[in-house]
Amino acid sequence: MAVELTMARMKVALLRHELRGQRAQTAGTGATLGLLLAAGTVYLALTDLDLLAAAYAAWLLGWILGPVFMGGGDETLRPEYFSLLGLPPRRLAGGLLVAAFVGIAPLVSLVALTGLVVAGARLGVANALVAVPAMALQLAVIVLLSKVIVALVGLAVRTRPGAIASGLLNGAVLAALGQVWVFMVLFDETGVPAAVWYMPSGWGLLAVQGRWWALVALAVLVVLLLGAWAALLGERAGAVRRSGRARRPMTAGGATGAVVAKELRTWSRDLVRNHQLTFALSYGVCFAASPLLLGWYDLLPYAGPIFVVMAAAMTANVYGTDGTALWLTLMMPGVSDVRGRQLAWLAAHAPVAIVLTVAFTAVAGGPWPLVLALLPALLGGAAGLVPLVSVHLLVPGTDPHRRAGNPLRISEDDGGLTGLAYLMLVLVLLAGLPAGLVAYWYGWAGLAVGVVTGVLCWWGFGRLAERRLRSRGTELLDVMRTGRRARTSMTSRFEGLSMTRRTIAGWCFGLGAVPLVPQGIVAASFVAGGTVRHSWFLATYMEPGLRYPVAGGFILLGLAMYGAGYWAVRPAVTRRDPR
Repeated sequence: MAVELTMARMKVALLRHELRGQRAQTAGTGATLGLLLAAGTVYLALTDLDLLAAAYAAWLLGWILGPVFMGGGDETLRPEYFSLLGLPPRRLAGGLLVAAFVGIAPLVSLVALTGLVVAGARLGVANALVAVPAMALQLAVIVLLSKVIVALVGLAVRTRPGAIASGLLNGAVLAALGQVWVFMVLFDETGVPAAVWYMPSGWGLLAVQGRWWALVALAVLVVLLLGAWAALLGERAGAVRRSGRARRPMTAGGATGAVVAKELRTWSRDLVRNHQLTFALSYGVCFAASPLLLGWYDLLPYAGPIFVVMAAAMTANVYGTDGTALWLTLMMPGVSDVRGRQLAWLAAHAPVAIVLTVAFTAVAGGPWPLVLALLPALLGGAAGLVPLVSVHLLVPGTDPHRRAGNPLRISEDDGGLTGLAYLMLVLVLLAGLPAGLVAYWYGWAGLAVGVVTGVLCWWGFGRLAERRLRSRGTELLDVMRTGRRARTSMTSRFEGLSMTRRTIAGWCFGLGAVPLVPQGIVAASFVAGGTVRHSWFLATYMEPGLRYPVAGGFILLGLAMYGAGYWAVRPAVTRRDPR
């Protein structure tokens, strides 16, 4: 156990030094939300065991899908760090497994799994005693299954076909989860499906209910997953990425054209961008096409706009993804790098979006004015906002040649990337909102508004991004190189705040997107499309006269939360003494 305990202590030391400042604030907010969800899960143990089984299935899916979508999850300790020690693969896997239980996420999950003890106590003393080992084994299964899936994805995306296939699969899975109501209606499920009891997430609950074979099955599964992870770690350590086949030299007619050519070559060769593009495409198509299983075509025309919004969210950190190669850009001050990247982004995404929108709208028979108004507004908004958000809120990324065993591991700051993606979703949707409203109320007039909005967003936001890059480029490079934001004319937004203001800012900035986007903007779009009683969107469950007011109220609540967060941090914004 010496190796295992050493790795656990290493993880504790790393977390102790890492969770400071803004990261500590973000981690604290995440831990609070996680504990609230865990408390809700434990409460289900007192009320409905069917819902408890479904909740544990959701926890398992979160552990699997979350790390995949965020580029590999927690890799505080990487297998590569121990490659020179000569540890056997199974010993290395065991040590990394023990270290994996050190952290906020495993602790929160363990709290949620105490629902097994509560459920066992309701059935008897023996059942409560069985719940203790079942809880430990269940947590081990969840963590190991997450590690094995992430390791498989990491190996798959080492090649371009693997990155594309992974993007298609991940996008389809996330879309299916977002449209789970379709499958429930299709299979006439009025309650919790019986299958959730027999997923690995439900075996602990089966063991507590007296089916002792489930406890043995959990133990066997832990052994099998540990062996599989050990084998995958060996593959990861020994795998070598091969360079692509020879390509024709790039040609361009000018400086901006060279940037476009370089970016398009990157879009065709970089595994990360391959994955991002196919993920957004798969999500847009599957999300819009899922209702076809019920014979409902109304969402199909929006596959193109959904693809654009998701693609913008995936590329929100476009400068951070390039790593310290940013210095090449700064050494060419006469080149409009932002304009080149904007044109390349449109060249990579606009044709796909146009084909999807036109083809699927033709199949559905409309509404032509609305979708054709949304498309140029969203494309222009995304092409302008992607570089602007990236240069203002850059998240330090990992240089492409240092991405270790998982090519999709593009940054160590998963929280920063996730927040950037959510922010981009909101901003791009807001960019398309004026055109969508005009098209909904006045028909084809919305098309002109969409074109004008898209052009203005592309030009205006691109100009702002270019100014920022020229004036603060060296500071951005320092952020990329060191991972620490340089001190500029403004102090840290959270520095010097009282605990009360820190808490208000953390909750408002962390949760403001929930009422604003899903419960507000997205719910209003569902109401406009005639969708009722849809998933968790509250406005769709209201009486007809209350649907728009409820959605509008959520939008105002989200904006108010962001305003309150800004008010909380504003006292910390002070000018530096010019001396």
